[in-house]
Amino acid sequence: MNSDIVKLQDVNISFSGKQVVKNVSFNLHKDCITTLIGPNGAGKTTLVKIVLGLIKPDSGTVWRRPEMMVGYVPQKLHIDSTFPLTVRRFLQISRSISSEAIAQAVASVNIENLLDNSIHGLSGGEMQRVLLSRALLRDPQLLVLDEPVQGVDINGQIELYQLIADIRKARGCSVLMISHDLHLVMSATDHVICMNQHICCSGHPEKITNDPSYIEMFGAASAKTMALYAHHHNHDHNLHGDVLPANEAEHQHTQECNH
Repeated sequence: MNSDIVKLQDVNISFSGKQVVKNVSFNLHKDCITTLIGPNGAGKTTLVKIVLGLIKPDSGTVWRRPEMMVGYVPQKLHIDSTFPLTVRRFLQISRSISSEAIAQAVASVNIENLLDNSIHGLSGGEMQRVLLSRALLRDPQLLVLDEPVQGVDINGQIELYQLIADIRKARGCSVLMISHDLHLVMSATDHVICMNQHICCSGHPEKITNDPSYIEMFGAASAKTMALYAHHHNHDHNLHGDVLPANEAEHQHTQECNH
Protein backbone atom coordinates (compact mmCIF):
# COMPACT_ATOMS: atom_id res chain seq x y z
CA MET A 1 0.00 0.00 0.00
CA ASN A 2 1.34 3.45 -0.95
CA SER A 3 2.13 5.38 2.22
CA ASP A 4 2.70 8.73 0.48
CA ILE A 5 0.39 11.52 1.63
CA VAL A 6 2.16 14.48 -0.02
CA LYS A 7 4.43 14.59 -3.08
CA LEU A 8 6.35 17.63 -4.31
CA GLN A 9 8.12 17.47 -7.67
CA ASP A 10 10.46 20.18 -9.01
CA VAL A 11 8.73 22.96 -7.05
CA ASN A 12 9.90 26.55 -7.61
CA ILE A 13 8.67 29.88 -6.29
CA SER A 14 10.03 33.43 -6.37
CA PHE A 15 9.03 36.68 -4.66
CA SER A 16 9.97 40.08 -6.10
CA GLY A 17 12.37 38.42 -8.52
CA LYS A 18 14.18 36.44 -5.79
CA GLN A 19 13.96 32.65 -5.95
CA VAL A 20 12.96 31.34 -2.53
CA VAL A 21 12.39 27.66 -3.33
CA LYS A 22 14.36 26.04 -6.16
CA ASN A 23 13.64 22.64 -7.75
CA VAL A 24 12.49 21.00 -4.52
CA SER A 25 11.20 17.43 -4.64
CA PHE A 26 10.30 15.18 -1.72
CA ASN A 27 7.53 12.91 -0.41
CA LEU A 28 5.89 12.86 3.01
CA HIS A 29 4.90 9.43 4.29
CA LYS A 30 2.33 8.20 6.76
CA ASP A 31 3.73 7.43 10.23
CA CYS A 32 6.97 9.36 9.67
CA ILE A 33 8.46 12.46 11.32
CA THR A 34 10.20 14.72 8.81
CA THR A 35 12.09 17.83 9.89
CA LEU A 36 13.09 20.81 7.74
CA ILE A 37 16.29 22.52 8.89
CA GLY A 38 18.29 25.35 7.38
CA PRO A 39 19.40 28.94 8.01
CA ASN A 40 17.04 31.91 8.21
CA GLY A 41 15.74 32.76 4.77
CA ALA A 42 16.26 29.23 3.48
CA GLY A 43 12.64 28.93 2.30
CA LYS A 44 11.41 26.52 4.97
CA THR A 45 8.25 28.41 5.94
CA THR A 46 7.42 29.10 2.30
CA LEU A 47 7.80 25.41 1.52
CA VAL A 48 5.46 24.49 4.37
CA LYS A 49 2.88 26.96 3.06
CA ILE A 50 3.12 25.21 -0.31
CA VAL A 51 2.58 21.84 1.37
CA LEU A 52 -0.45 23.26 3.18
CA GLY A 53 -1.87 24.69 -0.05
CA LEU A 54 -1.74 28.26 1.27
CA ILE A 55 0.36 29.41 -1.69
CA LYS A 56 0.88 27.96 -5.15
CA PRO A 57 4.34 27.40 -6.62
CA ASP A 58 5.37 29.13 -9.84
CA SER A 59 6.17 25.74 -11.33
CA GLY A 60 6.33 22.09 -10.36
CA THR A 61 3.63 19.79 -9.04
CA VAL A 62 2.12 19.30 -5.59
CA TRP A 63 0.00 16.24 -4.84
CA ARG A 64 -1.88 15.70 -1.59
CA ARG A 65 -3.86 12.63 -0.62
CA PRO A 66 -7.54 13.39 -1.39
CA GLU A 67 -9.55 14.61 1.61
CA MET A 68 -6.45 14.57 3.79
CA MET A 69 -6.96 16.35 7.12
CA VAL A 70 -4.14 18.62 8.27
CA GLY A 71 -3.44 19.94 11.75
CA TYR A 72 -1.24 23.05 11.93
CA VAL A 73 0.65 24.53 14.88
CA PRO A 74 1.98 28.00 13.98
CA GLN A 75 5.24 29.44 15.25
CA LYS A 76 3.38 32.25 17.01
CA LEU A 77 -0.24 33.07 17.69
CA HIS A 78 -1.21 36.60 18.69
CA ILE A 79 -4.35 36.88 20.84
CA ASP A 80 -5.58 40.25 22.09
CA SER A 81 -4.58 40.39 25.75
CA THR A 82 -7.76 42.29 26.61
CA PHE A 83 -9.96 39.48 25.31
CA PRO A 84 -10.98 37.14 28.18
CA LEU A 85 -10.42 33.60 26.96
CA THR A 86 -9.99 30.30 28.76
CA VAL A 87 -8.21 27.31 27.28
CA ARG A 88 -11.53 25.45 27.05
CA ARG A 89 -13.16 28.28 25.09
CA PHE A 90 -10.11 28.62 22.85
CA LEU A 91 -10.42 24.97 21.86
CA GLN A 92 -14.09 25.48 21.00
CA ILE A 93 -13.64 28.59 18.82
CA SER A 94 -14.56 28.48 15.10
CA ARG A 95 -15.89 24.95 14.92
CA SER A 96 -18.46 22.69 16.48
CA ILE A 97 -16.51 20.24 18.59
CA SER A 98 -17.97 17.66 20.92
CA SER A 99 -16.92 17.55 24.56
CA GLU A 100 -15.67 14.01 23.97
CA ALA A 101 -13.37 15.13 21.14
CA ILE A 102 -11.97 17.95 23.24
CA ALA A 103 -11.39 15.60 26.18
CA GLN A 104 -9.49 13.18 23.94
CA ALA A 105 -7.28 15.90 22.44
CA VAL A 106 -6.62 17.43 25.86
CA ALA A 107 -5.67 14.06 27.31
CA SER A 108 -3.27 13.45 24.41
CA VAL A 109 -1.15 16.41 25.51
CA ASN A 110 -1.79 16.28 29.27
CA ILE A 111 -3.41 19.69 29.77
CA GLU A 112 -6.57 18.66 31.65
CA ASN A 113 -5.56 20.93 34.53
CA LEU A 114 -5.35 23.98 32.25
CA LEU A 115 -8.85 23.99 30.75
CA ASP A 116 -10.23 26.73 33.01
CA ASN A 117 -7.05 28.82 32.97
CA SER A 118 -6.76 32.05 31.00
CA ILE A 119 -4.97 31.56 27.69
CA HIS A 120 -2.96 34.71 28.49
CA GLY A 121 -1.36 33.27 31.63
CA LEU A 122 0.17 30.17 30.05
CA SER A 123 3.88 29.47 29.90
CA GLY A 124 5.55 28.90 26.54
CA GLY A 125 5.44 25.13 26.94
CA GLU A 126 1.81 25.15 28.10
CA MET A 127 0.77 27.30 25.14
CA GLN A 128 2.48 24.94 22.70
CA ARG A 129 0.60 22.01 24.22
CA VAL A 130 -2.70 23.89 23.88
CA LEU A 131 -1.97 24.70 20.23
CA LEU A 132 -1.04 21.08 19.64
CA SER A 133 -4.27 19.85 21.21
CA ARG A 134 -6.26 22.24 19.00
CA ALA A 135 -4.52 20.87 15.92
CA LEU A 136 -5.38 17.33 17.03
CA LEU A 137 -9.10 18.19 17.10
CA ARG A 138 -9.02 17.78 13.31
CA ASP A 139 -7.84 14.17 13.70
CA PRO A 140 -5.10 14.97 11.19
CA GLN A 141 -3.28 12.60 8.88
CA LEU A 142 -0.60 15.29 8.57
CA LEU A 143 0.53 17.37 11.54
CA VAL A 144 2.57 20.46 10.60
CA LEU A 145 4.60 22.15 13.34
CA ASP A 146 6.45 25.43 12.78
CA GLU A 147 9.20 25.74 15.41
CA PRO A 148 7.16 23.81 18.02
CA VAL A 149 9.57 24.39 20.92
CA GLN A 150 10.31 28.09 20.40
CA GLY A 151 10.28 29.94 23.71
CA VAL A 152 10.31 26.72 25.74
CA ASP A 153 13.05 25.83 28.25
CA ILE A 154 15.31 22.84 27.65
CA ASN A 155 13.34 20.39 29.82
CA GLY A 156 10.12 21.52 28.19
CA GLN A 157 11.68 21.02 24.75
CA ILE A 158 12.61 17.43 25.55
CA GLU A 159 9.09 16.76 26.83
CA LEU A 160 7.46 18.32 23.76
CA TYR A 161 9.57 16.32 21.32
CA GLN A 162 8.71 13.14 23.23
CA LEU A 163 5.05 14.13 23.17
CA ILE A 164 5.19 14.61 19.39
CA ALA A 165 6.75 11.17 19.01
CA ASP A 166 4.05 9.65 21.23
CA ILE A 167 1.30 11.31 19.17
CA ARG A 168 2.82 10.01 15.94
CA LYS A 169 2.99 6.51 17.40
CA ALA A 170 -0.56 6.58 18.78
CA ARG A 171 -2.22 8.13 15.72
CA GLY A 172 -0.01 6.88 12.90
CA CYS A 173 0.02 10.35 11.35
CA SER A 174 2.76 12.04 9.38
CA VAL A 175 4.57 14.93 11.10
CA LEU A 176 6.35 17.77 9.28
CA MET A 177 8.38 20.08 11.51
CA ILE A 178 10.43 23.21 10.96
CA SER A 179 13.22 23.55 13.50
CA HIS A 180 16.36 25.57 14.18
CA ASP A 181 17.26 23.34 17.13
CA LEU A 182 19.75 21.02 15.49
CA HIS A 183 20.71 18.79 18.40
CA LEU A 184 17.50 17.91 20.21
CA VAL A 185 15.45 17.61 17.03
CA MET A 186 17.90 15.15 15.51
CA SER A 187 16.98 12.61 18.18
CA ALA A 188 13.26 13.22 17.62
CA THR A 189 12.95 12.80 13.88
CA ASP A 190 13.06 9.99 11.33
CA HIS A 191 14.03 12.00 8.28
CA VAL A 192 15.82 15.35 7.87
CA ILE A 193 15.66 17.70 4.90
CA CYS A 194 18.37 20.35 4.95
CA MET A 195 17.34 23.39 2.90
CA ASN A 196 18.90 26.54 1.58
CA GLN A 197 16.45 27.43 -1.21
CA HIS A 198 17.18 24.00 -2.68
CA ILE A 199 17.57 20.69 -0.85
CA CYS A 200 21.23 20.48 0.15
CA CYS A 201 20.96 16.98 1.63
CA SER A 202 18.35 14.68 3.12
CA GLY A 203 18.14 11.38 4.96
CA HIS A 204 18.39 9.83 8.41
CA PRO A 205 19.82 12.24 11.05
CA GLU A 206 23.08 10.34 11.50
CA LYS A 207 23.64 10.38 7.74
CA ILE A 208 22.89 14.09 7.46
CA THR A 209 25.40 15.20 10.08
CA ASN A 210 28.22 13.56 8.10
CA ASP A 211 27.16 15.18 4.83
CA PRO A 212 29.58 17.87 3.53
CA SER A 213 26.63 20.18 2.73
CA TYR A 214 25.40 20.01 6.34
CA ILE A 215 28.91 20.61 7.72
CA GLU A 216 29.40 23.58 5.39
CA MET A 217 26.09 25.09 6.45
CA PHE A 218 26.18 24.52 10.22
CA GLY A 219 29.87 23.98 10.91
CA ALA A 220 32.08 21.11 11.99
CA ALA A 221 31.37 21.80 15.67
CA SER A 222 27.71 20.94 15.15
CA ALA A 223 28.62 17.69 13.40
CA LYS A 224 31.02 16.77 16.24
CA THR A 225 28.34 17.45 18.85
CA MET A 226 25.96 15.22 16.94
CA ALA A 227 28.63 12.53 16.65
CA LEU A 228 29.04 12.58 20.44
CA TYR A 229 25.29 12.33 20.85
CA ALA A 230 25.09 9.40 18.44
CA HIS A 231 27.90 7.61 20.30
CA HIS A 232 25.90 7.62 23.55
CA HIS A 233 22.53 6.91 21.95
CA ASN A 234 22.89 3.12 21.77
CA HIS A 235 19.44 2.26 20.45
CA ASP A 236 16.87 3.48 18.00
CA HIS A 237 13.21 2.87 17.26
CA ASN A 238 11.44 1.76 14.13
CA LEU A 239 8.27 3.53 13.02
CA HIS A 240 6.18 1.27 15.25
CA GLY A 241 8.09 2.20 18.39
CA ASP A 242 10.08 -1.03 18.70
CA VAL A 243 13.69 -0.78 19.85
CA LEU A 244 16.25 -1.65 17.18
CA PRO A 245 19.94 -2.53 17.59
CA ALA A 246 22.07 0.39 16.48
CA ASN A 247 23.37 -1.46 13.40
CA GLU A 248 19.81 -2.01 12.16
CA ALA A 249 18.46 1.50 12.74
CA GLU A 250 19.86 3.11 9.60
CA HIS A 251 18.52 0.33 7.38
CA GLN A 252 15.10 0.45 9.03
CA HIS A 253 14.70 4.20 8.58
CA THR A 254 15.93 3.98 4.99
CA GLN A 255 13.31 1.34 4.21
CA GLU A 256 10.36 2.90 6.04
CA CYS A 257 11.05 6.63 5.67
CA ASN A 258 12.80 6.73 2.31
CA HIS A 259 12.21 10.07 0.64
